[in-house]
Amino acid sequence: MAKKSILNEQSLSFLENYLNNAAPTGYEWEGQKMWMKYLEPYVDTFITDTYGTAVGVINPDAPYKVVIEGHADEIAWYVNYITDNGLIYVIRNGGSDHQIAPSKRVNIHTKKGIVQGVFGWPAIHTRPRGPKEQAPTLENICIDVGCTTKEEVLALGVHVGCVITYPDEFFVLNENKFVCRALDNRMGGFMIAEVARLLKENGKKLDFGLYITNSVQEEIGLRGAEMITETIQPNVAIVTDVCHDTTTPMIEKKTQGETKIGDGPVIAYAPAVQNKLRELLIDAAEEAEIPFQRMASSRVTGTDTDAFAYSNGGVASALISLPLRYMHTTVEMVHREDVENVIKLIYESLLKIKAGDTFSYFD
Repeated sequence: MAKKSILNEQSLSFLENYLNNAAPTGYEWEGQKMWMKYLEPYVDTFITDTYGTAVGVINPDAPYKVVIEGHADEIAWYVNYITDNGLIYVIRNGGSDHQIAPSKRVNIHTKKGIVQGVFGWPAIHTRPRGPKEQAPTLENICIDVGCTTKEEVLALGVHVGCVITYPDEFFVLNENKFVCRALDNRMGGFMIAEVARLLKENGKKLDFGLYITNSVQEEIGLRGAEMITETIQPNVAIVTDVCHDTTTPMIEKKTQGETKIGDGPVIAYAPAVQNKLRELLIDAAEEAEIPFQRMASSRVTGTDTDAFAYSNGGVASALISLPLRYMHTTVEMVHREDVENVIKLIYESLLKIKAGDTFSYFD
């Protein structure tokens, strides 16, 4: 007998609209407004900051504070140089992959609205074959907006500093694979919002303040989390991000470990992960019969976990990752069951946390 899905029609409609909205690093606010509107029935109040991080709060007066967190931004490009004959060269905004750019459509965001363009690439007939064939690099990929002069480009409203995103939209592959750009990590914001919904609908009362945090600017160095943790000053942080499905071709498991979509949430081991909090997550998974995987990170997790863990004199922090294929491409892919199980794992873990827990090794 198939298990009942915790995602309803309203949830999935929000997810699609949220993913399809562009929210590049530094320009997350329209997506944040959508997220806050969806979350509003399930929280008591909101906190926002000057750079756009949004936090829904349950029990805002409680002295003990627990964060559940994802990040809202997506990789993008900036217009960096416009040639005299109207071609546009770019620099990265976040970890954009130059190798996937050729032949991709793009949206250039201007004060006059969206200007469409394409990353052009020389035809195969015209390129030298063999070892002399050039691969895409930041120096040779460029955007064509159909203009023949720099003046035409400027007249469209395009100038140095305009941000550029891909328009690729959400779809479902083979019934249970969600595919879109920006699953890294718009899925995190979606999943923590669903945790808030379940708490409300199931009538669960927490004895601590819960801060459902959708941070900005993770893709350029965890900056939003660095700012908002100083504002909240939490006692505990459970961060959710994505990690690699390492079972696809060209990934070496000996160095990257083995994690796979469909096999459950991934619980991290790393110096920034507080061991007792991690064990609470594992206990929650085992007691609720939620499948999970394990992942080890050397030195840093590379996620907002690091920003929370090392703030405010040290915050007990843990990381639950959603396994994902083809990270930082326009066809990022996750398994629906993993999405539901990450939501369940965060939900069940919150029910095990008690106000005043120190997670100290010395108690």
